[in-house]
Amino acid sequence: MAKHIKKDKYVSLTYTITDDIGKVLERIDLPINFIQGRDAQIIKKISQALEGRASGDQLSISLSPAEGFGELQPELIFTDELSNVPPQFHSIGAEVEFQNDRGEMKVFRVSKIEDGKLTVDGNHPLAGKEITYNITVQEVRDATPDELVNSVSDSLQLH
Repeated sequence: MAKHIKKDKYVSLTYTITDDIGKVLERIDLPINFIQGRDAQIIKKISQALEGRASGDQLSISLSPAEGFGELQPELIFTDELSNVPPQFHSIGAEVEFQNDRGEMKVFRVSKIEDGKLTVDGNHPLAGKEITYNITVQEVRDATPDELVNSVSDSLQLH
């Protein structure tokens, strides 16, 4: 008898994230694992859509920016003269971590280099985008007692 996804079930899945015109933005082919209903890092709409699904099921879940990675925040985008930025950050995608006056850390990525200027962006790369998760459920089974105890520390990055 097929096991169906519900609270405290071990779930393994693969997925792609596509934009509003179907372009693949991210592909996860190595299955990710989590315990349904215990991993707060899973987007709520995705967790709800997975309820009742079984191994082999495929589903697509569309998310607005508010449901997914948030709206684009222009105040998290900064541009400076390239000469003011250390050379190790002179490439698109390079990451730099900054700390604010409250001690909170935030990762910024180099998003643009042109006309002698470098731009860093603290928004998630998918912020402001309408996206769709195309999910394939690989495995559903009862979680072991050890997996249930450790489920909080084993985090899934579905957001």
